[in-house]
Amino acid sequence: MITYTLNRSKRKTLALYVRNGEVEVRAPLKASKRDIDKYVVSKEKWIKDKLAASNERQERRGTFTLNYSDMALYCGKEYPIAAKPPGGRVGFDDERFYMPPDLTPEQIKHACVQIYRMLAKRDLTNKVLDFAKQMEVMPIAVKVSGAKTRWGSCSGKKSLNFSWRLIMAEDDVIDYVVIHELAHITEMNHSGRFWAIVEGVLPDYKERQKRLKVLQKKLSMENWE
Repeated sequence: MITYTLNRSKRKTLALYVRNGEVEVRAPLKASKRDIDKYVVSKEKWIKDKLAASNERQERRGTFTLNYSDMALYCGKEYPIAAKPPGGRVGFDDERFYMPPDLTPEQIKHACVQIYRMLAKRDLTNKVLDFAKQMEVMPIAVKVSGAKTRWGSCSGKKSLNFSWRLIMAEDDVIDYVVIHELAHITEMNHSGRFWAIVEGVLPDYKERQKRLKVLQKKLSMENWE
């Protein structure tokens, strides 16, 4: 029998989640232990496949490092990480990510994150302003965060927040996330009206969603903390 954590609530159906090598079952308050165990057994192959994939991600995250001459993503394209003569500056010059020499792999990773945050703040702010005019909405602020599980969000006060990781996505995929969050200024939900707004600007948004999920899977195997 597969070991799992059980959480009961007022939900109506059973559900399974596999995260970080652990199995969680969410069940209705009145569901019997026997029925829950039977459900878990029926999903055994799916659970084992998910656990194997989770373990692989954890192993790859544990060995993730960055060194000079490695490649780093920006707008869907790879650029080399290069050492620049001492001076303490880090940046991106359209050809490479540059930083001081003699940094450790952990320091190189930290420098790359600094660069990503700078690029994200610049590029995402410009994209928001451009699409906001087109969509006739205007957020009160554009912020960049270190969010790991959400590409973007829109607060009730109409402030947009984006993960710096988004800047690794292809340019037109970044457009989708920006438009998605701008649409929330009008519709703070994912109703039919919300998706109609997104589709009105990007008829092919579903295809862009798929490519965003590919990047999400890649980043799940990289430890950027």
